[in-house]
Amino acid sequence: MGKKIIIIISAILVLDQIIKILVKQHMGAYDQGAIGVVDGFFQLYYIENRGMAFGATLGGGAMAKYTLSLFRLGAIIGIGWYIKKLLEDATTPKGLLIAVALVFAGATGNLIDSMFYDLVWEVDPQMRWNWMETAEGGYFYDPETGRPELRPSGFLLGSVVDMFQFTTAWPSWMPVIDLSLPSWLGGAQIMDIRPGKEIFGAIWNFADLSISVGVGLIILKYRKFFRKNPSSEEPSESDDPSPEPVEEPA
Repeated sequence: MGKKIIIIISAILVLDQIIKILVKQHMGAYDQGAIGVVDGFFQLYYIENRGMAFGATLGGGAMAKYTLSLFRLGAIIGIGWYIKKLLEDATTPKGLLIAVALVFAGATGNLIDSMFYDLVWEVDPQMRWNWMETAEGGYFYDPETGRPELRPSGFLLGSVVDMFQFTTAWPSWMPVIDLSLPSWLGGAQIMDIRPGKEIFGAIWNFADLSISVGVGLIILKYRKFFRKNPSSEEPSESDDPSPEPVEEPA
């Protein structure tokens, strides 16, 4: 089973990187239009993500990006160790091994972008995602040239390449649902449903898909994957069902 897990992880990493490299080299940025795949449902839409899922970041500086990349690296090492422990246990369900391998491969695929892409490609000043952001969501500008300042670049500071997007929108009869956290919790919007708005507008990549499928399998099959097998214990002397010898009267 170990060889199969290596093949699964390697195949996902290779396919993920091929897609990202092709998109990065041959597609225009998000503001130059998209490539429709299935009209009204799915399209290719090139963007680079500085943070985590759905664009969430820890900040715009180098330390925030280093922290995120090192956190990813630590998580990958932990998942790799967990896969090793699962392989050593002969009772591990194959489905659990595959699910964890999918998460490992996806996380590694996105870390590769952060680790090496800045070392391969120059930071393009024309791309808005390469501009240094302020805490308020704006941009820093060079006081002399008036041009946006570029983000920090280098090892572990690269952006993750995303390209897939669903374009299905809520129907016209859908009621408006707008839910946000209270201000004392940050006020972040957690649900925004309204007619004509995309149902799932996030832009993602093949590595994200691998992670999502792996996590989904673990959630759906949780009871099966983590069902405790009754341990076979040696019967103690007190549990020995054999009758004690009866002494015959003299």
